[in-house]
Parts: sequence; C-alpha cells; structure tokens
Amino acid sequence: MTALQLVPGDEEPEAGRPEPARALHALARVSFGPVPLDFDRLAAEYPAVQSGLALAGDADLELRLACTGPEELRAVAAALQRAGAARVRIDLVLRALTPRPPALRSVP
Repeated sequence: MTALQLVPGDEEPEAGRPEPARALHALARVSFGPVPLDFDRLAAEYPAVQSGLALAGDADLELRLACTGPEELRAVAAALQRAGAARVRIDLVLRALTPRPPALRSVP
C-alpha cells in the first residue's frame, strides 16, 4: 500500500508547476433528495469528480472521485449534501482490478 501525500487543494497551480497529485480515489454513491443533482455543475466545480454513472437501484448516481487528500474528499462529500443529496456513501478505492488475458496453452 502506498502512503497518501497531502497536498493543499485550494491553491491554483502556477504556470510551469504541475497539478497536485490525486492519489486518493473513491466512489461516491448518491441518492437524490427532492431534486436531482446537476452532474455537469458538480464536475465543473470540483476537479475531483472524474466521471459518473446514472443508476437505477439503491443509489441514483455514482461518482468516481480522484482527490488530493482526505480534506478534498470531505469537501466534495459536504458539497453533495449541500446540493441536496438525501444520502451520500463514500467508498475508498484500495486498488483497481483489471482482467489478465487468458493464458494460451498448446494443444497436443
């Protein structure tokens, strides 16, 4: 497991300076309140929002987040609550799983 490096998220990157590392990945499963959330506005306001899926089931929306640290993750979760989400569940991503190609064996 890699250690998290905390990087302040409020600063704008200066010219020639790289963007802060987004080492903390999470999934936010959101249930709408009386009004659906505006995904495009959330994605534009919070760079941590990488993508989203509209769902049918227990949650209405699943957001893939890439945060600079715990502070930014808390800020996004609080913003979702303020935007009118009835319920927000955050799951941290420990590692990404990708299928390997099948091993080919020679036929006798």
